[in-house]
Amino acid sequence: MSLWSRISAAVSALAKGESLATVFDRLRTPPERSVAFTIAVIALGAKMAKADGQVTRNEVAAFREVFTIPPSEEANAARVFDLARQDVAGFEEYARRIRRMFRGRKEPLCDLMEGLFFIALADGKYHPAEDAFLARVATAFGLSEAQFRTLRARFVPDAAPDPYTVLGVDPGDDLDSIRKVWRKEVRETHPDRMHARGVPEEAIHLAERRLIAVNAAWEQIVQERAA
Repeated sequence: MSLWSRISAAVSALAKGESLATVFDRLRTPPERSVAFTIAVIALGAKMAKADGQVTRNEVAAFREVFTIPPSEEANAARVFDLARQDVAGFEEYARRIRRMFRGRKEPLCDLMEGLFFIALADGKYHPAEDAFLARVATAFGLSEAQFRTLRARFVPDAAPDPYTVLGVDPGDDLDSIRKVWRKEVRETHPDRMHARGVPEEAIHLAERRLIAVNAAWEQIVQERAA
């Protein structure tokens, strides 16, 4: 059964009156976890779209970039989006349930945050309300402030991003220690690793920006220390 067929089944449950939060609680194991990952990005993205007071065409189009949505399944994706906007449950309740679903493992939660950053920046702007929203989601996920800053540094445009923040390392760390972190980040972008974490095939390309950012940060650090 395809990802979107399984999402259709989840949407059917929503149509019967179940909340998104209840649906999340049932989608704890592979391959259902990839369904939950997709619904989580759509649902939290819908909540975030309300954070800056408007839903732009670019934000809606960003969902289609994060996930390849077949024309036959766009209605189901739109239904999840609309249900999330209407659901009385707060986004932090969603985030806490998602954290429990992944048993607090940081990698899939960071993958999910990357999808939300992608959507937040779809209109070319990063609104302060979106930043506050994402910071609170990260807290609900159990991510530290340093981890949130690292994710933000990889996605939010900056004239001179700090390479140490991008890699999540300390400027005082020796080069060998930083190299190990860089290599780990590169390994974590491999499709097999992402599939194992519950990221669906349709969203694997989310790691592309992360890989570009961490490679650029590593190269900058090497060049600075060689000077």
